[in-house]
Amino acid sequence: MRTSSHPDTLDLSSSRHLPVEDVLALVSGTALVALGISLYAHAGLLTGGTVGLALLLDYGLDWSFGMAFFLVNLPFYGLALWRMGWRFTLRTVCAVGLVSLFAELTPGWLAIAGLNDLYAALFGGFVMGLGLLMLFRHRASLGGVNILALFLQERFGLRAGLFQMGVDGGILLAAILLVPADRVLLSILGALALNLVLAINHRADRYRGIS
Repeated sequence: MRTSSHPDTLDLSSSRHLPVEDVLALVSGTALVALGISLYAHAGLLTGGTVGLALLLDYGLDWSFGMAFFLVNLPFYGLALWRMGWRFTLRTVCAVGLVSLFAELTPGWLAIAGLNDLYAALFGGFVMGLGLLMLFRHRASLGGVNILALFLQERFGLRAGLFQMGVDGGILLAAILLVPADRVLLSILGALALNLVLAINHRADRYRGIS
């Protein structure tokens, strides 16, 4: 008898990502995130999570973003190793390192003469959301809140994008003490754009590619 041709009836063994696909996703996903970070840094905007904390250190203390981002993620690797496994943790460490590197190099590769602040907030958010989506689908993250969001989704079914949206909103509201209010409002729009990409597209009941 012929087996069902329903699209939900898949052989998961044939849908696993190949190692080369994981590598390409890590490189391209982190490059997209770094592009969004560069747009935000040029416009003086913020985002949530450890990226937002690193940007605050960059703006307030004149730290190198790449170094700040790498350091603030260190405490979260223990959670990743304990709850998500060594493969996920290794990919996350690689992703964080690549974003730190690309964020330092992108301003030298891309010269921005003029940039509309609203465009930077929305497009930067979309670009970072797409980069994170690629990383999530290849069992990686950018550390910090991403690790906690993915753990809660896999353990309790809480949508990663919605959880991260709430956390990011709290971080951005707290940032009003350090940056002008108009920058915070634009940053909130960007955070909504980023997390909507994840909330709409990163769903375990829709995406079957695994690694």
